[in-house]
Amino acid sequence: MKIKTGDNVMVMTGKDRGKIGKVLQVFPAYGKVIVEGANIRIKNLKPRSANEKGQKIEYPAPLDVSNVSLLDKAGKPTRVAYKVSKDDKGTVTKVRIAKTDGEVID
Repeated sequence: MKIKTGDNVMVMTGKDRGKIGKVLQVFPAYGKVIVEGANIRIKNLKPRSANEKGQKIEYPAPLDVSNVSLLDKAGKPTRVAYKVSKDDKGTVTKVRIAKTDGEVID
């Protein structure tokens, strides 16, 4: 998956189109991400006892990873490429590259 926890992304489709937020959690097996401040749902909790009140809890629900786009350093949505490089010691490193400007994201 090309989007990781902590990345800044923009929601590209849906009711929250254009919102920018940080990725809180990634579910690679399902192809979903949770973005801070996007796709907010409300859950109503019943009171447990007679003297308690019910509650409304707001939480961000998962979005499909295809509906978000990673932001580059300039704050523009970009696609992601990978570049594999090898140094003199033989260590192989794989980094993410922004397609818009070619800069390293990580």
